[in-house]
Amino acid sequence: MNWRPGSPAAQDGPQALLEQIEKRAKQYLDDADNDKLVYPACKRSSSDARGDQPSICDHTRLEAFRYLLMVPRREFTQLAKPDSQPALLDAYLRQLPHDETVIEFTGDVTADLAISVIAGFNWLNYCAALAGADRRQFSGMLNHFRKIAATAQRWWTTEGAKERCNEMVLARKEPPLLLYLIWADYTRLARQIAAARAAG
Repeated sequence: MNWRPGSPAAQDGPQALLEQIEKRAKQYLDDADNDKLVYPACKRSSSDARGDQPSICDHTRLEAFRYLLMVPRREFTQLAKPDSQPALLDAYLRQLPHDETVIEFTGDVTADLAISVIAGFNWLNYCAALAGADRRQFSGMLNHFRKIAATAQRWWTTEGAKERCNEMVLARKEPPLLLYLIWADYTRLARQIAAARAAG
């Protein structure tokens, strides 16, 4: 099943989406650890198990998101909470870009989440190279997401933002929660990786 912003599953609300991402990522990584699937997904051929383009896309974005799931004490749940958004976005915009996919946590929740978001983008960049994706599509990805985060930050600083967020969730729409923003951009890049892999 394709879990993405705009899908019925995502419209069940941010907590439901996050729970599904966590559940599916755990199952996927268990399967990969037990050699049931080629890992990373961007190395699969069409003859491999789950070597189809949609599966490669889905598993690649789960691979990127796993850095957030690694944050201690399941603090990744903050990504879906309206009250947390201003602090999380501020921390992300303060975080200096890095090129690491092996990360050390600091103990500061907002900083650890910001570090993990960037690590996920770096993983996608690594997968893009392995899959032979167009490097021009990935060269400015951190700057691209920084602009998205800055726009979301402005949204959350306006009066009544939390109330508007709650109204949007009840209406099965998607407010600019960091969870939705990350998942959408990871998905966008994972699609390009999967398409490049399918093209050979």
